[in-house]
Amino acid sequence: METTIHILLYDGFDEVDAIGPYEVFQCAAEYGADLTASMVTLAEREQVTASHGLRVVPDGVLPPADDANRPDILLIPGGGWEAKTPTNSAWAEAKKGDIPEMAAAYHEVGARLAAVCTGTMLLATGGITDGRRAITHHTALDELAASGAEVVAARVVDDGDIITAGGVTSGIDLALAIVEREFGVERAEQVATTMEYDRRTEPYRD
Repeated sequence: METTIHILLYDGFDEVDAIGPYEVFQCAAEYGADLTASMVTLAEREQVTASHGLRVVPDGVLPPADDANRPDILLIPGGGWEAKTPTNSAWAEAKKGDIPEMAAAYHEVGARLAAVCTGTMLLATGGITDGRRAITHHTALDELAASGAEVVAARVVDDGDIITAGGVTSGIDLALAIVEREFGVERAEQVATTMEYDRRTEPYRD
């Protein structure tokens, strides 16, 4: 059965947080993994501007949590949390509340969630990581702990239906961990070799 993955974009997301995993997933699909990965937004729009100025044309809109076409895995990137920028950042999205609410709704219906860098803080804002093992960018670790999550010092933390990654490039590790979990070690290693990416650590799993 095909695994569908949606990467949720917003203005100010970190480029590598989203595009690193996207390339991993697309490469895995090219090698035969039965998956599709899409870049989506909460509402229809022509483009999204990332934190360093890259402009992305999204593939579509994220379906509601109760929609039969919702993805199996929803991945949320981070970006701009430390500066507490009031617009165009993960911090701004946390204050707005729409993404945390959508993520919480997805979690309630059994969808798997993934977050890269301070995307984890958007999960935390929605109460999703309360009492759960997780990791985020090093600049937000105290805030993650204060939110009620159990912070684990690992590059990737796989806590079952929630998988999180520390910061920026660790999103590639997260995506490879998802590929490995869904399609096997051989497929993940094939992708890592193609991308000439050195997998330095194994994900933390209890």
